[in-house]
Amino acid sequence: MILLHICCAPCGSASVERLLRENREVTLFFSNSNIAPEEEYLKRLKYAEKLASHYNIPLIKDNYEHERWLTYIAGLEDEPEKGKRCSKCFYFNLENTSRKAAELGIKEFTTTLTISPHKNSGLIFETGGIFQGFKEYDFKKKDGFRRSIELSKELDLYRQDYCGCEFSLAGRSGPGLKG
Repeated sequence: MILLHICCAPCGSASVERLLRENREVTLFFSNSNIAPEEEYLKRLKYAEKLASHYNIPLIKDNYEHERWLTYIAGLEDEPEKGKRCSKCFYFNLENTSRKAAELGIKEFTTTLTISPHKNSGLIFETGGIFQGFKEYDFKKKDGFRRSIELSKELDLYRQDYCGCEFSLAGRSGPGLKG
């Protein structure tokens, strides 16, 4: 059993497919208090639920606490994408996932964040390694990102064009998944 932190359905699609292909039992954990506005959070949650239903796997939804996340990253609002704010955001979400895994008695967890070519998997692994039970999966390997695009089309999944927070929304440069 592995708890998979899912940031969005497109990133989750190929990640889940790979884990299932490896005969892993997967439970999804939607913990994304960084996503803004709340309507965007709810839209991504809806499609994460669609993905879970497609694969017939459980999805657990964390509380949406955007104000707590804003307090947590305070002072880093003007950081560029891939900067210190993102590092803190990774920690925030992986800590929540670690806590949920322990609560559920699940010994291993990982995240879909590594599927994006816009995310530094090494930094995610370094951050995740702080927590007991974190497993390094670089989901962008083995054509993971390309596969996520294919599955998004096949499953009719909403593909957003910014990572999630209002600061990445302000910095987006055009269509496509920054995720």
